[in-house]
Amino acid sequence: MIADIYKRLAKALALVTVMSAGTVFAEVYPLPPRDVDIIGELRTVEVQEGETLLDIGRRYGLGYEEMKLANPGVDVWLPEVGRKVVVPTRFILPPGPREGLVLNLPEMRLYYYPPVRPGEQPTVETYAVSIGRMDWRTPLGEARVVTKVKDPAWYPPESIKQEARAEGREMPAVVPAGPDNPLGRYAMRLSIPGYLIHSTNRPWGVGMRATHGCVRMYPEDIEGLFPRVPVDTPIRIINEPYKVGWFAGKLYLEVHPVLEEHQSEFDKPLKAVVEKVAAKLGDSDERVDHSRLRMTLEIVDGIPMPISRDTTPPLQLTANFRDLAE
Repeated sequence: MIADIYKRLAKALALVTVMSAGTVFAEVYPLPPRDVDIIGELRTVEVQEGETLLDIGRRYGLGYEEMKLANPGVDVWLPEVGRKVVVPTRFILPPGPREGLVLNLPEMRLYYYPPVRPGEQPTVETYAVSIGRMDWRTPLGEARVVTKVKDPAWYPPESIKQEARAEGREMPAVVPAGPDNPLGRYAMRLSIPGYLIHSTNRPWGVGMRATHGCVRMYPEDIEGLFPRVPVDTPIRIINEPYKVGWFAGKLYLEVHPVLEEHQSEFDKPLKAVVEKVAAKLGDSDERVDHSRLRMTLEIVDGIPMPISRDTTPPLQLTANFRDLAE
């Protein structure tokens, strides 16, 4: 019953317009009650002339890897015109406190729980991001937003200068604000020295491991987010390739690729997932369909899938959802 009410409210609030210095359109979801963990809905759209999967993904706030995983076999750069593709805009909220900023590295996705004023409906927002490459990892842990800068200058650190020299390039001491600045127009400095959440002059890299450790966002996303995140906002940076959550009394599993540097931590993926499922079940008498669990673990498409036993989910919530895109 509570989940049904939440779903109706979610539809009512979907595609809320967030006003900032400019006009940015972002999907804002009502924050569900503690016994509901899923926000958003899956979509399919038809590829239009001249579109790439990245164009479609960006329109819906999704990054490169998310669109690629949800549409195996579809050419990222030259998808067939008229073909239906999956737009995976349904998410299990990350575990832990629902407050401040939460960055889930394997998902390459940032969640924001804005402060709530008396009488307001609590909400959650979510954004595609880029994270650090294998050799420039984005660190795990807890931090805070310590400063916010509009039109920042970029001072390349010595490590990046050395990397450029090894490639035969020389980096300037400072890159002023402007189209050549990789920080874009907005930057939020974290309490972890040297790390930022910032815009980018290369938006097609959003949703990839493409940075030197910082967190990149689409320019239009951070433009709307920047003025609404107070200094001192906490951020948790977590490593959760397997997320488990409840919706309408049923249990769901969402699987993302394990980051290369964390392979040893998840060398027994089934064991890791079973432990998370058991913890989420707690004292519930809900039973899990192990064949569904294994199938979801093998597919690795980033889409929440029902794993409760004796559940006949709607087509769009099963692995067969992809058939609609054929």
